[in-house]
This record gives sequence, structure tokens and C-alpha cells, in this order.
Amino acid sequence: MLRLPLLSGRKIVAVLAKLGYQEIRQRASHIRLSCPGKKSITVPDYKIISRGLLRKILRDAEISQKEFLNLL
Repeated sequence: MLRLPLLSGRKIVAVLAKLGYQEIRQRASHIRLSCPGKKSITVPDYKIISRGLLRKILRDAEISQKEFLNLL
């Protein structure tokens, strides 16, 4: 199993943008992303996102850890 890196919220948003997600709004420290035909995702704008939360974001985006690391 691959080990996910510790990343900032902005870096995760940048990778998800490569998949077609667009930032639709930000409220306080949370960024809301939307992609046509897919579930909307909320990513916290923290300096470091834990690996567990990153796995949850990837599950919501319906992409694998390997695919995410390739886009990184």
C-alpha cells in the first residue's frame, strides 16, 4: 500500500483541479469544489492535511491513491 504524503489544502485543490474540479466558494478555512457529474468536495485550507482526511477526500472524489500520486 502506498503511503500518502502530508500536503497543504491548496496543493490538494491544485491536484483536484487537474481532474476538472473548480473552486466555487470558500467559507472561512474550507474550500468547496465542484465538478460536473461528480460529487462536490470540501477541502480545508490548512497547512497540513492528515493522511486520514486526504483518504476521505480521495474517496469522495472517487479516485485511487495511486492515481492521485501520479497527478501530484
